[in-house]
Amino acid sequence: MKSLLELSGVSVSFDGFRAINNLSFQIGEPELRAIIGPNGAGKTTFMDIITGKTRPDEGRVIWGEKSVSLLRMSESQIARAGIGRKFQKPTVFEAQTVRENLAMALKNPRGPFDVLLYRKTEAGAARIEELAREVGLHDDLPRQAGALSHGQKQWLEIGMLLAQDPRLLLVDEPAAGMTPAEREHTTDLLKRAARTRAVVVVEHDMEFVRRLDCRVTVLHEGSVLAEGSLDHVTANRDVIDVYLGR
Repeated sequence: MKSLLELSGVSVSFDGFRAINNLSFQIGEPELRAIIGPNGAGKTTFMDIITGKTRPDEGRVIWGEKSVSLLRMSESQIARAGIGRKFQKPTVFEAQTVRENLAMALKNPRGPFDVLLYRKTEAGAARIEELAREVGLHDDLPRQAGALSHGQKQWLEIGMLLAQDPRLLLVDEPAAGMTPAEREHTTDLLKRAARTRAVVVVEHDMEFVRRLDCRVTVLHEGSVLAEGSLDHVTANRDVIDVYLGR
């Protein structure tokens, strides 16, 4: 499997603190990967670098078959290239219905007048139905997004990202604040999404990571400490020491 995204020798410092330290990482397509690590391990900065929010001091970030450098691209260019990111707190349009939220995510182009002049198309309507089914919100299409549960808002936001058809989906702590049933549904949703694209899940909840049943990358002090199955990395002495604070 050829890598879709590759980081090599990436470092970034903030006020003398090395948040990312000579980090190398790659993921193929399709692939599901979990990223774990203690607080301060560099997980958020890692996603910030991929999405163009943070520029590294050194290293390479290479994307796609043509080996394009993401470091030469703006945040919006990176998003258009096929990288979608879901933050920990769901950001949906609460006053709009589920259907309208998904419709807004589908729309292209995105200028102010394009939004005003948007016309419903049959293909767009069918895609909205398909996305709603995929994330488990088909029965909720007419509901206001603000009336959804926390877990449902997370699914809606994942649906909005999938509407843009990203090749790489970065998902930050999706299990936080969810009920056990919602967590189970989220696991299934991410596993399905990863059948056709690369999905990176940053997560603290080990039970959730175990259910994802995928390759795990452990970050510590901005570098990869271990990689492999969850059983493999949790049996690693260095990983145990880091998590137990020894």
